[in-house]
Amino acid sequence: MPPKQPQTCLCPLKGIIDVISKKWALLIINTLGNHGKLRFNKIMETLQGISPKTLSDTLKDLQTEGLITRESFAEIPPRVEYSLTNDGIELRKSIIPLLEWTANRSTIDKTRCANCPPNIRALNQTNLGEKE
Repeated sequence: MPPKQPQTCLCPLKGIIDVISKKWALLIINTLGNHGKLRFNKIMETLQGISPKTLSDTLKDLQTEGLITRESFAEIPPRVEYSLTNDGIELRKSIIPLLEWTANRSTIDKTRCANCPPNIRALNQTNLGEKE
């Protein structure tokens, strides 16, 4: 029989798990964490493959959950930028161990990081978990 693990209350996960478990949510969180503030089209360009509707819906969900902020500028043409809130930054810090774990798995396709821009650290580098 395995040793008894301490039990954790799962109640705080209700609601937020519905948002962050969506296909693109954690990728958006990490993208905003990598870049700071981004406009809608730059997020689309960075994520490659997300549809405008999915991105829009996911951004709204993340904003409702308090993980990102949407800042509108009264300019012509209108400009909107997205960035992480303090909770979003903390979530990103929390998922870095997951990123490290996936990068160190023997079954991971290491060529996936070949498309990372030079200013973004590849997942298999040892400095991924450094505090910024």
